[in-house]
Amino acid sequence: MIKRISFILILLSVFGSCQEKKETKAQKPKRVSIAEIEAGIKDFIQKKTEENGGYFEVSDRGKDFRMKLVRVHTEYLSNLGPKRNFACVDLADEQGDVYDVDFFLDGEPGAMTVTETSVHKFNGKPYYAWKQKPDKTWNRIPVKEATTRLLGVMEGSDSFDFRYEVVLPELNGDAKMWIPIATTDEYQQIEIAEMKVPMEYKLLHDKEFNNTILYLAPGSKESKKTIDILYKVKRIEKGPYAEAGPIDTRYLADNRLMPVGGRFETIAKDATRGRDGSELMKARALYDYIIDNMRYMKYGNYGKGDSNYACDVRTGNCTEFHSFFISLSRSLGIPARFAVGASIPADRNEGGIDGYHCWAEFYAEGKWWPIDISEANKYTALATYYFGHHPANRIEFSKGRDLLVEPGPASEPINFLAYPYLEIEGKEVVTKTTFTFTRPANQSL
Repeated sequence: MIKRISFILILLSVFGSCQEKKETKAQKPKRVSIAEIEAGIKDFIQKKTEENGGYFEVSDRGKDFRMKLVRVHTEYLSNLGPKRNFACVDLADEQGDVYDVDFFLDGEPGAMTVTETSVHKFNGKPYYAWKQKPDKTWNRIPVKEATTRLLGVMEGSDSFDFRYEVVLPELNGDAKMWIPIATTDEYQQIEIAEMKVPMEYKLLHDKEFNNTILYLAPGSKESKKTIDILYKVKRIEKGPYAEAGPIDTRYLADNRLMPVGGRFETIAKDATRGRDGSELMKARALYDYIIDNMRYMKYGNYGKGDSNYACDVRTGNCTEFHSFFISLSRSLGIPARFAVGASIPADRNEGGIDGYHCWAEFYAEGKWWPIDISEANKYTALATYYFGHHPANRIEFSKGRDLLVEPGPASEPINFLAYPYLEIEGKEVVTKTTFTFTRPANQSL
């Protein structure tokens, strides 16, 4: 009898152990992918748009909006925990204004439901900022209570790893590609930790600005391959600075998309009337004019840095803001120049980056003054800071416009170089390019 009871106890022990392992395995949550979150928010917006006669409706701050989807910010999509996800999208209303809207979604892939919606930004200007708590959860902070770091500014210095990844498209003809390579200067220390290029390449330098450029001539066998560059970056905040030697006349001349004189001179003279004390005062008047008369909107034919387009439409991204300023500044005889790279998020220590960012500098009082008008337009509390400063959380890829290289594209010169410039049979082709970053774990938010 004792042997029989012992045998039963052993069986129960084994069975219980198996059940425990089985239950533990069943409880392990499946991590939702970014692609699944993107599909979930797109599906939700599409269904609601169809239900509401072609518009997606949002109610926020006592207002009702009828909008259409512009894009999903894939760099901000995130899984917050089991069946809990976050999405951020741009939606345009019937007047053409663009709203950045935050969504929280619950549920499994294919059956996600939006549980919370809030308008985060209007034409790039935020109503609130996000702050991450020690437990990795996030809460909203009113802009007036937010630190400069939560508004995107890291003063002093910053260090981070930055990954520049390009996926080649299908290559069915003679292809050539040019990619900017970040280099060390007085404000950034660059180390190339990895450079994976699955084909032969050359390093070139453009004739005017001496930018370093990776040149490739990929064949059909390189279709869909990835080029991956990992930088280790240390950068310091940039303020007004002197530069040895005379000012190059090219900083007063026009470019293909940044003309000088004509209506730009007329606008510049009107904007600076009564501010004849110095070139610094005139530059500030032009800076304020751009802030007051431009709207930050990634909508329409933006992103080329076309001063005429900016002057006509009065909207655009950073390229339109700074190209317009440069045309106005040069029209008054104030030297100004353009640079492009990426702005590294200050409110988090890892993740995706929303594309390139550009900025400008002008020369007055014996110094070059860094400015960022598009950021000042978004965060009016920082307008004074951005007139004379670039924060440390940046990486610069290249300087100048109308870049001339040898060998160069059939459509020479290159307008500016942030994303790769790919040409197939003499025609420009867009590549899939992504930027990601990580900061050292010891950097607190």
